[in-house]
Amino acid sequence: MAEAGERRIGVAMDFSASSKKALRWTVDNLLRKGDTIVLLHIRHHGRDEAKNALWSRSGSPLIPLAELMEQAVRQRYDIPPDDEVFDMLNAVSREKELGVVLKMYWGDPREKVCEAVGELKLESLVMGSRGLGQIQRILLGSVTNYVLSNASCPVTVVKAK
Repeated sequence: MAEAGERRIGVAMDFSASSKKALRWTVDNLLRKGDTIVLLHIRHHGRDEAKNALWSRSGSPLIPLAELMEQAVRQRYDIPPDDEVFDMLNAVSREKELGVVLKMYWGDPREKVCEAVGELKLESLVMGSRGLGQIQRILLGSVTNYVLSNASCPVTVVKAK
């Protein structure tokens, strides 16, 4: 798994503005040479569930950055075609000699993020906050609040504003 000096840092990535900000904060403040950044991308159960039945419980295999740079791979996993994110990851992986992988899960983001922390032995997790007001958080529930309470590693929340 992780060698001496190598850390696995997770970033919850849904390709929203707040998750991109969390990724940028991680790159600028947390990562150091030799680390592995693990992007956690959770999809709600839905239209392509049959296509991904093999991985519905355990998530996808770890998808390395070299494969993520291929459009066909992103389409296969239904990953948004966000060149800004992948260009940033490509540049920082070379600059800081990082490993970059993405792992997809299907289901409730709150539960899947917490499962991923343990399964992938993440040393730390960074996630964005959508900046919901108190009423919206009560009505919608908050992935961030759930993860803060239940994750088995330190969690950094990067505010959207």
